[in-house]
Amino acid sequence: MSIRPIKQISDAQPTMEGAGVHLSRAFGFGDPALADPFLLFDDFRNDNPEHYKKGFPWHPHRGIETITYVLAGSVDHADSLGNSGSLGAGSVQWMTAGSGIMHQEMPKGDASGKMHGFQLWANLPSDLKMTSPRYQDISGSDIPEIIDDDGTIVRVVVGEFWGKKGPVDGIASEPQYLDITVPAGKKKSFKIDTYRSAFAYIFDGSGTFRDASRPFGVLVEKEVEGNELHLRDMTGDRTLVVFDKGDEVTVQAGERGIRFLLVSGKPIQEPVAWHGPIVMNTRQELEQAFHELRNGSFIREKAVI
Repeated sequence: MSIRPIKQISDAQPTMEGAGVHLSRAFGFGDPALADPFLLFDDFRNDNPEHYKKGFPWHPHRGIETITYVLAGSVDHADSLGNSGSLGAGSVQWMTAGSGIMHQEMPKGDASGKMHGFQLWANLPSDLKMTSPRYQDISGSDIPEIIDDDGTIVRVVVGEFWGKKGPVDGIASEPQYLDITVPAGKKKSFKIDTYRSAFAYIFDGSGTFRDASRPFGVLVEKEVEGNELHLRDMTGDRTLVVFDKGDEVTVQAGERGIRFLLVSGKPIQEPVAWHGPIVMNTRQELEQAFHELRNGSFIREKAVI
């Protein structure tokens, strides 16, 4: 077995999307090869309804799949296929935009006003860019949860892990999407297929992801203040860790434990032409999509009444 080295580590950056939703972006609209097949990852959490209640009004998508995972509050949604519903705490939605879909997502807080969820964009390969749109909502009670002997908890949102299979399937990149909690002071390893891209996103507690080049050290980032060089532990809340190749990921939980998402998928390794919510392979395909948006022919699949 080989422990995956760390390719990049960074803090999620505050940004605003939709009609004024405050969120933290771990990656997106940068180098599409960073986490291929994944294009974007957002952490939307807030205790102030004014920072999320206007939501994400009607907007288009083409050429991607989205996975929305809600931890607190809910997200009401509707789309151009005539689907509508609400994602509650612990639930997940997979949506294949394919040839084109219009949808809206409107977050609502829980009784205390708290809202927390994640959205991941997965690219579609060229032969599936124009596939028929579809979606699937999964209740939180249907997501398998495994508790290991040392108290480690794994929710299998997508894919297979430790003998359990997540309820969402049919995603082109065949991702493995795990919500993992490791208790305070525990060290734990998780196997990942060598040929998959993989990243971890820490959203509670802290810990150290040890890599092959620094097997006994602490993962740090260099900071320069004046003429002094400092070392700063980066593996805390809202931290993204992108891994290089290897068979497993190892984490040492801090004194409050650590909770993180561990996501992996098969790289597509195709050209990417990307603007806003539309991701194609060529500039010509991208221009065609926006032309269709303007002339009203973007939606190929009509609502079923």
